[in-house]
Amino acid sequence: MGALSHIRVLDLSRVLAGPWCTQNLADLGADVIKVEKPGVGDDTRHWGPPFAKDAQGKDSSETAYFIAMNRNKRSITVDISTPEGQDIIRKLVAESDVLIENYKVSQLVKYGLDYAALQKIKPDLIYCSITGFGQTGPYANRPGYDMIVEGMGGFMSVTGEAENVPGASPQKAGVPIADILTGMYATNAIMAALIYRDRTGEGQCIDMALLDTQIAVMANAASAYLCSGEIPQRLGNTSATIVPYQTFPTSDSWIIVAAGNNSQFKHFVTVGGQAQLADDPRFHDNPERVKHRDQLIPLLEAMTRHKTKAQWIDLLEEAKVPCGPINNFKEVFEDPQVMARGIEHTVPHPALGQMKLVASPMHLSKSPVQYKMPPPMLGQHTREVLQERLQLDTQAIEKLYDKGVL
Repeated sequence: MGALSHIRVLDLSRVLAGPWCTQNLADLGADVIKVEKPGVGDDTRHWGPPFAKDAQGKDSSETAYFIAMNRNKRSITVDISTPEGQDIIRKLVAESDVLIENYKVSQLVKYGLDYAALQKIKPDLIYCSITGFGQTGPYANRPGYDMIVEGMGGFMSVTGEAENVPGASPQKAGVPIADILTGMYATNAIMAALIYRDRTGEGQCIDMALLDTQIAVMANAASAYLCSGEIPQRLGNTSATIVPYQTFPTSDSWIIVAAGNNSQFKHFVTVGGQAQLADDPRFHDNPERVKHRDQLIPLLEAMTRHKTKAQWIDLLEEAKVPCGPINNFKEVFEDPQVMARGIEHTVPHPALGQMKLVASPMHLSKSPVQYKMPPPMLGQHTREVLQERLQLDTQAIEKLYDKGVL
């Protein structure tokens, strides 16, 4: 039994933030019904290549993007612009605990699927709305896109090479972090609302915004500005307060060295054959190393280029110097720690045979994550759900298909 196996979730969200949230809930056991547009589905079903390979090793129609955030869900297709489709959603809401959507502000009002309307049907409903900028404020009606929010929320102002590096510019994250983290916060908010409902019997509306989340997760950078009034700057892969704490080139790749004290620095330069650097007055303690980083770093980079990534990792680990490789994804999934933790997980797929997924990082001793279903094909469970939840017979379902409702 999953921790949330008693919870029913109706998922009207698309793309990333909402589906990331509902995948978390589904991993924990919730019965998640994903509502998609007939014939089209979630936008990310079309965001390829890359595509998953079928049993013959050929590209299928299942995109890697969609696969990443839609396991353990059942997919139904319903045209919510039709009265019949709206009626289906209302009836499913009456049987659900949670509804999550990421439509533009007030867009669902015209369909009678907004919180005010659905609360009358299900008073204890937990209704989570995810938008770019929230339900209030001058930007509420703007569409929200991850990269725009990364820029507006301060993330890109502190990410990228320092201003004095030739060609330096602000950089986005390698993955859509505003979307992903909003999905994580939405998961927390929903579970908190479920606990509150269990105590009081009351449902509520949750207003999640990508911009709010992006600013919140700026953590110490945002706090530094509020405390000091000084605007944080881009530092690339270095630290403002610790040297050396950054990436270094090797003869074949890159490593990270995080020498947080004088002893670690001494061990670092000693295994690199440059022990004299630890005795240099400019570098003998961290404040001096920070002060003279422009002189020190080129010397360390010249030193690290003489060995391979693997050689450096072995030497530094033996010398107890905090370090790590910068792995590509082939190296990630071949790492013995990653393999031991079972991060790559394979599930059976009805059309593709076996499908590889990235496992959930949540490890619960009493109610562990289960991989009950692969990411669904479009509308795969429409008949099943309508028969199970709404007791519609085959003839009624066929009529809805004929009318284009499903």
